[in-house]
Amino acid sequence: MNQTNAAIGKYRWTICSLVFFATTVNYLDRNVISYLRPFLAEAFNWTPEQEVIDYSNIELAFKIAYALGMLVAGGIIDKLGTKLGYAVATGLWSLAAVGHAFATGTGGFLIARIFLGVTEAGNFPAAIKATAEWFPQKERALATGIFNSGSNIGAIIVPLSVPFIAENYGWQWAFIATGVIGFVWLALWFVLYEVPQKQKRLSQAELEYITADKADVVEAEDTEKVSWLKLLSFRQTWAFAIGKLLTDPVWWFYLFWLPDFLMKQYKLTATEIIWPCALVYVIGSVGSIFGGWLPLKLIEKNWPAYKARKTSMLLYAFAVLPVLFSQYLGTINMWWAILVIGFAVSAHQAWSANIFTTVSDMFPKKATASVTGIGGMFGALGGILLTVLVQKNMFVYYTKIGKIETGYFIMFCICGAAYLLAWLIMHILVPKMKKVEV
Repeated sequence: MNQTNAAIGKYRWTICSLVFFATTVNYLDRNVISYLRPFLAEAFNWTPEQEVIDYSNIELAFKIAYALGMLVAGGIIDKLGTKLGYAVATGLWSLAAVGHAFATGTGGFLIARIFLGVTEAGNFPAAIKATAEWFPQKERALATGIFNSGSNIGAIIVPLSVPFIAENYGWQWAFIATGVIGFVWLALWFVLYEVPQKQKRLSQAELEYITADKADVVEAEDTEKVSWLKLLSFRQTWAFAIGKLLTDPVWWFYLFWLPDFLMKQYKLTATEIIWPCALVYVIGSVGSIFGGWLPLKLIEKNWPAYKARKTSMLLYAFAVLPVLFSQYLGTINMWWAILVIGFAVSAHQAWSANIFTTVSDMFPKKATASVTGIGGMFGALGGILLTVLVQKNMFVYYTKIGKIETGYFIMFCICGAAYLLAWLIMHILVPKMKKVEV
């Protein structure tokens, strides 16, 4: 890759860095509340049972809003274009993040989380669209893996900073400090981003490399928008949507409940969970990048893109299974549980880098943001169903009887099985992931 970059230029990796930065900010703003839970419980006088109920409701409000946001985010970004669409989404979610600081109770947080969920829905449709515009097919999974690792970096920064800010300056400043970072990104985005055909910093050699795929030549003159009804008529759309429906909730679970699991299972304090949580997401970052690197290498060895993608995803689906034994290993030493959960998060991120890339594999660029939005909506719906049907009632019940570890064991079983089921359904629906004609 270094030789390729030297020969043709590497401005596309600057764009990847910007998308990585935006995704990091997205998860900073999203994840702050997970580490402020004990501070909010004290500030709002939540009882242990009420804490579970109110926190579940706040989490549920975000997921519902995120799902609703996904209904329109992809279409809006396809209509506005990547540059303006991404900027609008990031500016609005940064305002929503800061707005949490002015909440005075559960109701205020519900409003702030709803606004945050609707606006944060724009990140991945815009990110996948930017990747499809700026990278040839063989590099897209790697670029997606790199920018998607920003979700882990955001999740690492939060435990290392938020509890410290909350203890020394108040929980409100934790929301403000993370929220304003988005406006720094906005300035960089407007200075550095433009589509390849209009980017003056881009060499002709790199432009030709980016648009070398035969499909890209045809797409360049085709800007007609595609309706959701049309997209929903394709098996490719349903393969992506069902894959997200089954596996996104697992990521939501790690993101919103890992701190609580460590505090309840191992009696750690809000500050003691800092390093265990950070380690989980450090391991996850490695998986995100490796997840994109493996199919690239397989494609370079003349594997068909669909075969490289699906083989990689099957390996990652199996790699999740050890999470079933995390609590047992934790009885030997807590750090064994942390490592196994970290490995599962890593496998999820590797899976995520590839399932996102299947969109640009199967659809033209003019439809990538819309299809990503459809899949994101289904992923959020999966998270909602998991919260309502499993976490909310189950965690309240097991908290009441003093056996919350049983509730978490059930969740880890669900986490372990989700990916193999998703892979099987996707394989049945799109065995060769043929590109649609729209």
